[in-house]
Amino acid sequence: MQSVLIKGGFDRFVEKVCEPYYASGPGRKSIPPGRYFRMHLVGYFEGIESERGLEWRCSDSLSLRKFLRLSLTQRVPDHSSLSRIRQRLPLEVHQEVFGWVLQALTKSGLVVGERLGIDASTMEANAAMRSIVRRDTGETYQQMLERIAKDSGIKTPTREELARMDRKRKGKKLSNKDWKSEIDEDARITKMKDSRTHLAYKPEHAVDLDTGAIVSADIHKADQGDTTTIGKTLESARKNLSDIGCTPITTAPTEVIADKGYHSREVVKELDGGVWRTRIAVPKANGLLNWKGDHEARRAVYNNRARLKSAKGRELAKRRTELVERSFQHVLDRGGMRRTHLRGQENVHKRYLLCVAGFNLGLLMRQLIGFGTPKGYFYLNSAQIFIIVWGRMVVSIILVEMKSETGQEFVGTQIAVERC
Repeated sequence: MQSVLIKGGFDRFVEKVCEPYYASGPGRKSIPPGRYFRMHLVGYFEGIESERGLEWRCSDSLSLRKFLRLSLTQRVPDHSSLSRIRQRLPLEVHQEVFGWVLQALTKSGLVVGERLGIDASTMEANAAMRSIVRRDTGETYQQMLERIAKDSGIKTPTREELARMDRKRKGKKLSNKDWKSEIDEDARITKMKDSRTHLAYKPEHAVDLDTGAIVSADIHKADQGDTTTIGKTLESARKNLSDIGCTPITTAPTEVIADKGYHSREVVKELDGGVWRTRIAVPKANGLLNWKGDHEARRAVYNNRARLKSAKGRELAKRRTELVERSFQHVLDRGGMRRTHLRGQENVHKRYLLCVAGFNLGLLMRQLIGFGTPKGYFYLNSAQIFIIVWGRMVVSIILVEMKSETGQEFVGTQIAVERC
């Protein structure tokens, strides 16, 4: 991966993009932008959640020092430096770095841009539920319970009395219209994939179904529905595809495949006849559909349904399930982004874009060396141990399988015999 970055001129590119945000006068020598972005790529490949963890891991590994282009005497950038750089570099710079990675994938034939799968997941925010306050009065949940208890005649309620009253209280749903987080105002109360309720964000991917590359990764507020966010995600995907020469056009529209959560008359009608061709799953209707004279919506919905029921539509739905869900598994669960340690939608989006860029570079590595992560390549060499007990004799056989950089395979054996 280091050779790909160097041959592609990654460091020159990011220095040119970041130049307006660095002072040209005298002062302390700054951290090279390429090192900042490399450290976040390490975060994806190592599955590190926090920037403190990034600092520790890069300080501990000689190979990562080499990847960061650091000598043995140079210090790894600390977590506070990473935080300052992230805050000073705007989101647009991180998007340009993400676009550079997409361009590298395009040169290797890993971005086609003809069929996109759309889906979203949840990401736990760096804020606890106990930090929520009411939007109207600013009360915490505990203060609200104490006020209700005093209004009901309990002057000095105990913790047990408050808990008992809260269990019996009707209409105690926590709505984002009434409550907000005092720590991270962009986080929203939502139900996670494992049915827990947390403050969270909503990451959404647009994935190339021909190659598995993520062409757009957006962070939305968790209380926004799929039909609300799909427009912004598709606009980001269109811009990214245009930048790499795969612009969707009306004469050859790009296929958009999504689950039933994205289906609505307004969405299908808006996308119909433009640069997108929808294959969005249709939820089960209750009774007959009343179009209220909207013939354009009727035509768009039925065209979408016909495309969905075709053999091609069923095949694309299977690929969407496989590739889009796989991208979330890699980025969120294996890449350490299921829970963010940052606050604010823009900060989270910056880190997430670099993590997704690491995922895309993993596709390029898999094409070049057959493995998507450095650890996967490291564990290529394996060993198996067989122990055979024969009467009073114990025979141990060690079989070692190794593979050189040229692709040649070597097998070595070692046999030991011991008498019991």
